[in-house]
Amino acid sequence: MHGTLAEGPLPRASIEAAHERIRPHIRRTPVIDLAAGDLGLEGPVNIKLELLQHAGSFKPRGAFNTLLSLPVPGAGVAAASGGNHGAAVAYAAMKLGLKARIFVPEISSAPKIAAIRAFGADIVIGGARYADAQDACDSYVADSGALRIHPFSAVETIAGQGTVGREWEEQVPDLDTVLVAVGGGGLIAGIASWWFGGKVKVVGVEPEGSCALHAALAAGAPVDVPVESVAADSLGARNVGPLVHAISSRAVERVVLVPDEAIIEAQRRLWRGLRIAAEPGGAAALAAVLAGAYVPARGERLGILACGSNVDLATLAALAA
Repeated sequence: MHGTLAEGPLPRASIEAAHERIRPHIRRTPVIDLAAGDLGLEGPVNIKLELLQHAGSFKPRGAFNTLLSLPVPGAGVAAASGGNHGAAVAYAAMKLGLKARIFVPEISSAPKIAAIRAFGADIVIGGARYADAQDACDSYVADSGALRIHPFSAVETIAGQGTVGREWEEQVPDLDTVLVAVGGGGLIAGIASWWFGGKVKVVGVEPEGSCALHAALAAGAPVDVPVESVAADSLGARNVGPLVHAISSRAVERVVLVPDEAIIEAQRRLWRGLRIAAEPGGAAALAAVLAGAYVPARGERLGILACGSNVDLATLAALAA
């Protein structure tokens, strides 16, 4: 882990600094207001389309902030990933002229692997789950001296992801609550840090079969959880770690759980209703509303983050059938 271990939410100033650092390298992703009845929803919502970010997810924000904040050795950078983090690190490294090696598990989707290769990184595929890829990455870093870029457990990563909240607030200043999908928790830790102490509630959304943050908050400390979900390649962390837990335990209002069936239905509705291709993890926040896991109050201004678009086209075609 880089930087200083936070005992609570990151200060807004660190997220502002990250925003200034990465602004030339990322997209300002759009938002869309949906009226009651759109996508079959009972009330209006605002959706931030962060899945239109470079490399198909929010992850380049943290990757660029890390690479622009820390010295990079001659061996370059290394990362373990279910796919999106690896694609983001590969993209950022390519843009900054750095060498990258990415470790992914066998469950990573073909589009994510193809993206990593397209961005010029060396890719190592092995192991059944993300944790196996992380072990292989750690061994490589120990041997090579490469800079390890953790997908969520680093202050630079979290500050970079927090710029999603900063940008969203600028675009939609009257939000009451935002729903954010959780894998390792770097995204929600950053967004919740940005809104900490204000009126906006930040609510996490995890699959029932992959709920590391929900379990950590219930236990009062990070704990290992089993990982079995249609969204495991992006929301499949086994343990959120102490940094994410320390921030989330103070800044996240709560975490709700959704079944895989609701995630698949959310993907289907995003495609049929908006022609938005979302991967399971990218649709999970919407699934919370469809499944009734989060029920907004009358008049509540609800924001939903759509955060990943790296979906296999054959899967999307099957959803659309």
